[in-house]
Amino acid sequence: MRTNLLDDLQKAIITCAAEDASRLTNRIVKEGIDPLEALDTMTLAIRQVGDGFNKGDLWLPDLIRASEAFQAALPVLMEALARIGKERKNAGVVVIGTVSGDIHNIGKDMVATLLVANGFAVHDLGINVTAEGFIAAIKEHRADLLAMSALLSISAPEQKKVIADLERAGLRNTVKVMVGGGAITQEFATSIGADGYAATAPLATALARTLLDSR
Repeated sequence: MRTNLLDDLQKAIITCAAEDASRLTNRIVKEGIDPLEALDTMTLAIRQVGDGFNKGDLWLPDLIRASEAFQAALPVLMEALARIGKERKNAGVVVIGTVSGDIHNIGKDMVATLLVANGFAVHDLGINVTAEGFIAAIKEHRADLLAMSALLSISAPEQKKVIADLERAGLRNTVKVMVGGGAITQEFATSIGADGYAATAPLATALARTLLDSR
């Protein structure tokens, strides 16, 4: 039963079946299966999807829907872990959000999902986040990494403002900054003083590991 449930959970993530993933995690918890093992199973599945996307075997909608399935199942397991006092090994603390003036969240949500899957403690501030909001969250959570998204060209300069405000607040040297989104390029990221840029969610996850390993 245990193996079957975990295998079915992995399949639900890979096949983007959000309702099945949520139902299975509830069953897993009720059956007394280690929620950390279930989370590791989901992590393996979402990594497979990300690898398939990077290789060109899967498309963006596949990655989006698999991310939604992962997120649908995640709360049940996180609650179960909290109840039994278990924690995953923490790869680093990330504050993530879409900058002020921009309400697009798909890319940001995928990055957040993959970061969670790779062991990061992620604090997702959502969309339309001001510089003050980012800075407050960095202080509150003692973030190691700030990840900002901007899809619109008119909102892209907000990333520069956040970095400048981090400098003024004396926090720039305490946190790595990576940027992404449809309006962002490597040239722009370099010009505003970001530590890194990633064009896709899987690449953002690899970049996060690299930036924090280099501290």
